[in-house]
Amino acid sequence: MKLVFYLGLLCVVMTLQSSKPIKEEKMKIEIWSDVVCPWCYVGKRRLEEALKEFEHSDEIHIEWKSYQLDPEMETDTSLSIYDYLSERKGIPYDQAESMGHNVSAVAHEMGLTYNLDQTIPVNTLQAHEVLHFAKERSLQSATKERLLKAYFTEGKNLDDRTTLLDLGEEIGLNRSQLLLALENSTYAKDVQADIQLGREFGLTGVPFFVFNRKFGISGAQAKEAFLKTLNEAYDDWKKDQPKVKLKMTEEGTICKPDGTCE
Repeated sequence: MKLVFYLGLLCVVMTLQSSKPIKEEKMKIEIWSDVVCPWCYVGKRRLEEALKEFEHSDEIHIEWKSYQLDPEMETDTSLSIYDYLSERKGIPYDQAESMGHNVSAVAHEMGLTYNLDQTIPVNTLQAHEVLHFAKERSLQSATKERLLKAYFTEGKNLDDRTTLLDLGEEIGLNRSQLLLALENSTYAKDVQADIQLGREFGLTGVPFFVFNRKFGISGAQAKEAFLKTLNEAYDDWKKDQPKVKLKMTEEGTICKPDGTCE
């Protein structure tokens, strides 16, 4: 009788220890973008709008991939983004301003506020390292949103380490750990790996969305395009998911969570 009791007790303990929810496998959407890309923020919002209408949005996992529009950029706080486009990219100043007004109007339709006249051209390597740091702590999406808002709405310098540490701490990242990671360039190789992978997929600009490694969208497409691709990619992904259905051939004595063994 004592043996039955202790076996039952053991089963209860094991049940409690294994009661943590198992993380469900989800379909992955990988998004290549840069934190200083105005269309990337718009594309993010359009995908989010599509996900609100997608009935299986709880089965979607988003991973942000790094891309640098100008990896050789040297941050210069004396320049505006329009100066940079005019002087470094050869785009007439008036045309650069017109481009800025156009994307700002589109962003406004998505509920975003762009203050492009306050933005400065920056090297985004450190910002991408922050995103990889956040990824390992399940805070990547929140970090991505905060960095985009900091740049486009608040005009913050995303190559300034103190600024990045402040933003990271605001999100919930450990400041001292993040500082150590930035000082040691811990995630620089991961940034470069993302960029290389994007090239292998044929990426020529951002934003660039890859669904389940089988479907792609280039650019900040309309919500309807995202919805169409979401449905196609999800149906394709779902076909490959294993279905577990057991046929019970034998039944014997068992121990139950209530402590009884019979």
